[in-house]
Amino acid sequence: MKHQDIFRSRNKVAWFSSLALLYGSSFSGLLKAQQIELPRIDIVGREENALSSIPGTVDVINQKRMEELQPQSLQDVLKTIPGVNIRGDEGGFGAIPNIGIRGLNPSRSSKVLLLEDGAPIQPSLFISNASYYSPPVERIGGLEVLKGASGLQYGPSNIGGVINYLSKTPSQGFKLTGKVGNYGYRLAEIEAGGRSDSNGAIGGINLIQSESSGYQGNGFKMYDILMKGGVEINQNQWLSLKYTHYDNDINTSYVGLRPNQFSNRSTANPAPNDRFVTQRNAVDLNHSIEISPETKINTLMYWSKLTRDYWRQSIVNRTQDATVFNACNMGSNCLVGRNREFQMLGIDSRVTHAYSALGLQNESEFGIRLHTESQINQLVSSKTLAYSGQLSLHEDNKANSVAMYGQNRFLISKDFALIPGVRVESYNQTRSNVMTGKAGGAKNVETIPQIGATWQLIPQAQAYGSIYKGFAPAQLATAINDKGVDQQLEPERSTNMELGLRGRSGAFSYDSAVFSMNFSNQIVNQSLAAGISKANGGKSLHQGAELALAYQLGRGWGLNGNATYIPVAKFVGTNSLGRDGNRIPYTPKLTSNLGVGYEKNGFNTLVSLHYVSAQYADSANTVEQNAIGTLGEVPSFATVNWSANYAINKDWKVFGVINNVFDKRYISSRSPDGIFAGAPLNFQAGMSYQFN
Repeated sequence: MKHQDIFRSRNKVAWFSSLALLYGSSFSGLLKAQQIELPRIDIVGREENALSSIPGTVDVINQKRMEELQPQSLQDVLKTIPGVNIRGDEGGFGAIPNIGIRGLNPSRSSKVLLLEDGAPIQPSLFISNASYYSPPVERIGGLEVLKGASGLQYGPSNIGGVINYLSKTPSQGFKLTGKVGNYGYRLAEIEAGGRSDSNGAIGGINLIQSESSGYQGNGFKMYDILMKGGVEINQNQWLSLKYTHYDNDINTSYVGLRPNQFSNRSTANPAPNDRFVTQRNAVDLNHSIEISPETKINTLMYWSKLTRDYWRQSIVNRTQDATVFNACNMGSNCLVGRNREFQMLGIDSRVTHAYSALGLQNESEFGIRLHTESQINQLVSSKTLAYSGQLSLHEDNKANSVAMYGQNRFLISKDFALIPGVRVESYNQTRSNVMTGKAGGAKNVETIPQIGATWQLIPQAQAYGSIYKGFAPAQLATAINDKGVDQQLEPERSTNMELGLRGRSGAFSYDSAVFSMNFSNQIVNQSLAAGISKANGGKSLHQGAELALAYQLGRGWGLNGNATYIPVAKFVGTNSLGRDGNRIPYTPKLTSNLGVGYEKNGFNTLVSLHYVSAQYADSANTVEQNAIGTLGEVPSFATVNWSANYAINKDWKVFGVINNVFDKRYISSRSPDGIFAGAPLNFQAGMSYQFN
């Protein structure tokens, strides 16, 4: 997609705003009814005992908790969860997520499976799963994070875990929300929804517009639309449809600050002519049917199209003071667009059945997913800043997969359950250079077994554990070289183990786990745009522990905290990834969170502390900073946030947050190219009003 096309799409906003007002006036006339949850695929489930039946670590964040945090992005929510490490993104506002779990490199979230309502939201699963998109936090009503054996129900690339964002069903009636903040931050949100008692139909729309000048001159303009509805076909059968549109233009780059720029607290954009332009459209169709109280079928059909135009000015030199770029309008190429278009289409159907056999109660689940995806990968060179130019590379790439899984929960006794399962993933990849005519493909079939168990020791304590195989396919640029030759590259595989204890006693709740991930072949996926096809592989070992605690002190006060300690995250053996014993980059030994909250009479406030220990930026574990800031230790840092909410009445709420209260200056990343400073002190304040 050309850069100019994005700006033409802004004209849609007025039309959608009118549509939202139309919906609002229509829905306000509908009869209000009890809250209805539309069918979707949950990774945890909505049943009361759903969490206790999973033989792995589970974290669920509901809408109330998200409102308490007042997050600027979903990454602000995720970093409060044990085991999750967030590396600062280039945009600074969470639009380009870098999420790691349990010591896996967070770069572009490629070691984590990201879902929204059960549908994949990474641009592709087998061609290039680097994440360029994150839903706006304002239209997400909760999220689930699953680490452990039950992740085999979802795949691929779920070695670290699975994250499922749960979209809101727009509020009954008509709701307006506005927020403002420093660095030119503004957000406006319209929600409209309702239900008709005459035919059981419900529906709504959510429209968001936000922008900021950015704390590093890396401003953005974002538009997001969610349309969601469903109908009750009969008493035991529902059909729902969801459409989302996302449009974001960010003045950001791979290029970060150089050491002297960081030391001098520069607020200028280090690459002012670079642009990261993303547009995404997606449709989900969900059908659920309860054949009997023991048997349910849920089917999801999903489609998405994402375009990502990344325009970067060519670099002439890097010094400790600045990055020097190739001047434009001088007769030679100065700007390169790495422009890609992805499409995904799939159907995912799963059946759950409870039954008795051999004197045991059983709960089984079987599923099948058919999936196809494509990518158009282009390089466009320009001699001007017109964000258009001459095509120098054009690839048309495809991948298809069929996946099946099955698991059975044997209730050996009322307190002990054994859960074996297996997933089989068959996929093929095709890389085709349209300009040279060279093409080639690769195929693979992978079997992923698991076994897990849960044991209710006493009412206040449940033990759980699992052993399972982790799997992630080699992405297309590493599986097939630019001449179309299959590199015969083995997928990424690991043997994962987890043992935990969780429970609740009165006002006290806890969850603790120890874990190990032993990789036989860890893959470094290369860049399609860079034309690199060789992959480095080798053994690595991750071992650590997580602990989460919460206590309601009484009189409205509450305390919660968690910590993740990963003493071992190392390369094993000497290979091209790193030396034996070296620590894996961007893997802090300790991350922790501490929160103190108070709630009374419609008012709540939360003070939270987030700590990340020192990390290495490269596999050589370089400590001293180099001249251009790309290598060296990433020092430890701690930040404090303060948020508050007050419900003036049932319809009118005010809220606000101050992030990085003490204005801590810290390095969040040295990747991809230079120092990316953590967000300085920033604040947002807003209000919402619900029209009934």
